[in-house]
Amino acid sequence: MIAISNVFLAFGGRTMFDEISFLINKNDKIGLVGRNGAGKSTLLKVLKGIQQIDGGDIMYPKGTIIGYLPQEINSQSKLTVIDETKRAFEDTMAMVERKDKIVHELETRTDYESDSYMDLINEMQEVEHQLEIHDAYSMDEQTERVLKGLGFEQRDFEKKVSELSGGWQMRIELAKILLQRPDLVLLDEPTNHLDIESVIWLEKFLKDYPGAIMMVSHDRAFLDNITNRTVEVVNGDIEDYPVPYTQYTTLRVERRAQVVNAAKNQQREIAQIERNIERFRAKASKATFAQSLIKKLDKMDKIEVEDENVAAINLRFPPAQASGKVVLTAEKITKKYGDRTVIDNQSLEINRGEKIAFLGKNGMGKTTFSRILVNDLEKNSGTVTLGHNVTIGYYAQHAADSMDPNDTVLETVDRVAVGDIRTKLRDLLGAFLFKGDDVYKKVKVLSGGEKGRLALCRLILEPRNFLVLDEPTNHLDMLSKEILKNALKNYEGTVLVISHDRDFLDNLTDKIFEFTPQGIKEHLGSINEFLDKKAAENMRAWEAEKEEKAKQQQPKQTVVAKPAEVNVQNDKKLKAELQKTETKIAELEAKIADAETKLQDPVEFQKLQSTQEFFKQYDSLKVELAAQMEKWENTVAKIEA
Repeated sequence: MIAISNVFLAFGGRTMFDEISFLINKNDKIGLVGRNGAGKSTLLKVLKGIQQIDGGDIMYPKGTIIGYLPQEINSQSKLTVIDETKRAFEDTMAMVERKDKIVHELETRTDYESDSYMDLINEMQEVEHQLEIHDAYSMDEQTERVLKGLGFEQRDFEKKVSELSGGWQMRIELAKILLQRPDLVLLDEPTNHLDIESVIWLEKFLKDYPGAIMMVSHDRAFLDNITNRTVEVVNGDIEDYPVPYTQYTTLRVERRAQVVNAAKNQQREIAQIERNIERFRAKASKATFAQSLIKKLDKMDKIEVEDENVAAINLRFPPAQASGKVVLTAEKITKKYGDRTVIDNQSLEINRGEKIAFLGKNGMGKTTFSRILVNDLEKNSGTVTLGHNVTIGYYAQHAADSMDPNDTVLETVDRVAVGDIRTKLRDLLGAFLFKGDDVYKKVKVLSGGEKGRLALCRLILEPRNFLVLDEPTNHLDMLSKEILKNALKNYEGTVLVISHDRDFLDNLTDKIFEFTPQGIKEHLGSINEFLDKKAAENMRAWEAEKEEKAKQQQPKQTVVAKPAEVNVQNDKKLKAELQKTETKIAELEAKIADAETKLQDPVEFQKLQSTQEFFKQYDSLKVELAAQMEKWENTVAKIEA
């Protein structure tokens, strides 16, 4: 259990945490929520020890290990992906090196009766014990399993970390944390750089994680499927709810209503006290009583209610001229980057009013194809034809480059706003997290995330009948996403969206183009129907693979056993021994395949991590298989001789 007691922290006169207290228990799965700027990321840094506090205490049990994943990372590592990830096992590898040194000493020394020799034997036993506890004999399997779960392919393992984008570097850091299995895992927006398949894998992994987790995420489905507790940071304090996110939103409405009523009652009490002070302070006989009222007023803790006016915004896109029935046709599109073909001879058609999602693993070409469709990227071959009266509104992170850097935030949206919405621009900007004086900041001083939000806000104000949105929710909070989603649901034009946020896509899109290594596949229906179908396909593929492995693991019929080719007529003993060895090899390969199948399942893998026996047996099987293969080779050599 980790205890946070009366923690106080202030920045430049602003109180971030006003003597907050709460506990983190061993198996808590906590969703940390609150408005942007409330202090969620800061609290994670405080718990990790990166951010110093001004007062209070944080008490950890002795030996507590904490893993922390920040929002952004820029690794300068010169190692390969696989070697950098294995740094998660640095302590374990140090123990392996120590074991090797001890073994070497024991083999070369001859003072068997000395105390120092016995000390080495005792140390050897302790090191072996620790290696078993830390699963030292399954490091390679664990590393590959986690990397593949997070979207890496085998061919990526030897790439240099420094050559990868920040998103892929983030995955490596996440993999290292998962492999270290800390007592407390702190995650700041872990799904931002993951595709849907990786998000689902991570979700399964964390759900049964044998430790505490505290995460900041704007992915509602991710929070609901993992967390059992929600902690909200609000007005320098925390509110603790023993439920996942969606249940928290219901309870929060009830609690906020109570706080509003309490604040109103307090205001009435304050008004009464102030009237009495004014009434009695001029009377000498009541001066002491007036002073006591003043002291009472000074000591009173004012009840603060978080402003939620922005929730009332009902955003609608401005009407645009209707397009033709066929909005866009793409035929035989091919795109290459050097020798690598990203899109290979692919075609699709988009019709008026459709709300489409591009889904697939990262690197499959979703963004590349969308850029080709909006004429933002040259293709190698193929044609893209726009339909009648089609006007495109395109959002991507680099879309912010088209804004005037010397304009303020307010001026940027005011230039494109028309009609009644101009009277609500401040509210609209608030929905996209630009509050107070933020609207007077110049575009050139905004962060990348802020520019992205502003570009999206501006896009909403422009009359367009075909919207292409690439990861529009990456820098939005829950409320902003809800406002955008509702606006898109009511939008009468055509929408194409690339997103890994299942909750955002749910009840929004009605068609999915899945990007796979075999090409683009079309699926009709919702995101949940698509994911259910994918889960069934993956299960059938797994069963087919298992059946194929079983066939491959039948006793091998080797050419050396044929009398016509090898003279074994006079050596029945060797032939019988060869057949016996082949049968044993088949049995061992079947057992190893069964063990590897279990390792491929995130839930099963999580369970197996808590026991050492499975990995000891797995390594023993591989050692025995190697011995039988060597025996088989020796027998064949004798027969051929």
